[in-house]
Amino acid sequence: MIHVILFRPEIPQNTGNIGRLCACTHTRLHLIRPLGFSLSDRYLKRSGMDYWQYLDVREYIDFEAFLNAPDRPKRIWLLTTHAQHPYTEVSFRDEDGILFGNEGSGCPNYVHKEFESFRITIPMMHPKVRSLNLATAVGIVRYEILRQCGY
Repeated sequence: MIHVILFRPEIPQNTGNIGRLCACTHTRLHLIRPLGFSLSDRYLKRSGMDYWQYLDVREYIDFEAFLNAPDRPKRIWLLTTHAQHPYTEVSFRDEDGILFGNEGSGCPNYVHKEFESFRITIPMMHPKVRSLNLATAVGIVRYEILRQCGY
């Protein structure tokens, strides 16, 4: 199993789309609070459609609780615009997690320090465009992992 970890997501539609992707790809979704919305939010439900019932989702009160959780991923890759190594250079393996910061500010410095040797990026072709939509970025990396590990 692969894990997608969202650090304090802010936009319910993004999380709904990511939840749907995770349900479709048998991926566990970890949500680190605080969230910028309620899990009963209608936009979250609408984006996730009726797939939410098939989603394996875990919630954590904060980052520390996630780090101490017995079911957390064995190896965690932090996706960030501040990394130099593209996600395509990683040999992903079973039980890996991919961690994404929130839509407004990404992850704070203490998260970057925790995963300093495991920071990767999705290359941007235009120098003035810094990042992709969160749900799009999750999809790109998740399907690369599927490609590497075989469908």
